[in-house]
Amino acid sequence: MKFTATQIAGMLNGTIEGNPETTVTKLSKIEEGEAGSLSFLSNPLYTPYIYTTKASIVIVNKTFTAEHPVDATLIRVESADVGFARLLEMYNQVKNDRTGISKLSSIAATVVLGEKVFVGDFAVIGDLVVIGDNVKIHPQVYIGDNCVIGDNTILFPGVKIYSECKIGKSCILHAGTVVGSDGFRFNQQDGKNVKVPQIGNVIIEDEVETGANCTIDRATFGSTIIRQGVKLDNLVHVAHNVEIGENTVIAAATGIAGSTKLGKNCMISGHVAFTGHITIANGTILGGATGVSKSLTKPGQAYMGSPAMEVSKFRRSTVLFRNLPELEARISKLENDNKKGSI
Repeated sequence: MKFTATQIAGMLNGTIEGNPETTVTKLSKIEEGEAGSLSFLSNPLYTPYIYTTKASIVIVNKTFTAEHPVDATLIRVESADVGFARLLEMYNQVKNDRTGISKLSSIAATVVLGEKVFVGDFAVIGDLVVIGDNVKIHPQVYIGDNCVIGDNTILFPGVKIYSECKIGKSCILHAGTVVGSDGFRFNQQDGKNVKVPQIGNVIIEDEVETGANCTIDRATFGSTIIRQGVKLDNLVHVAHNVEIGENTVIAAATGIAGSTKLGKNCMISGHVAFTGHITIANGTILGGATGVSKSLTKPGQAYMGSPAMEVSKFRRSTVLFRNLPELEARISKLENDNKKGSI
């Protein structure tokens, strides 16, 4: 795809400084820019690169002032970060705007397909599934019976959605994500682990994104619920009957045990572990590798450590922990001196 500076400026409501007919066909980092590429400058640490970059067009903030000559055509916007992100979004939309049904896919006769749907090779769609408009189902996706997939949702290769689950509008599920697998629940009977049937489902509301290889288990009964706007990183595990509140973001390798409820607008770092049947208040912030073993009920608080403690207490504890070897040596010396003095 080829775009001129004039076209890009029109998309971003920006002003051009340089040749309006300059064309680009690809994107690049400013430090790796080459002829025919489009880049951006937002972080002041990268300012020196704008004088050496080979990129043909660079998006900059309106407030940027050049201290040396710049070869690239500049497009000035209110926020270079936001402007470049908008271009990436438009690029993604064009790249993913595929339609048509592969002859190598398997679609049950009872499926309801919306308009402008794409179904890739070896995708399988079960009975009584409802697929909305503009849905993109990539190769090797499996959608079980009685599922609903909302408008504009993208299911990348290898996504598996078990029966009875509901996916909202404008969701993105990346490769390998599994929705609706059985919750991990067993009863001990006569020394054996006896499986408890999992007859609920998963409900994912609008504008949710999961990274690659996430697993969201179906409820024992009722629903596991991912509320609107939630973003999951790669390798996040959500157990049965969990509920995640609106706009909460969760980084990679986090695990949430059964029936735990996370509030709205939480920020969960990587490798956090939640025990089951607890409640996390709205706006909670958890540092990496935090272990949460009980409910956190104060909205907007930040925690770190395992077990989780308020950040200020964690920092004080960390200082003490780092000084333990020195303290141990001092105590040993005092004990030895005391023994010598008692002889």
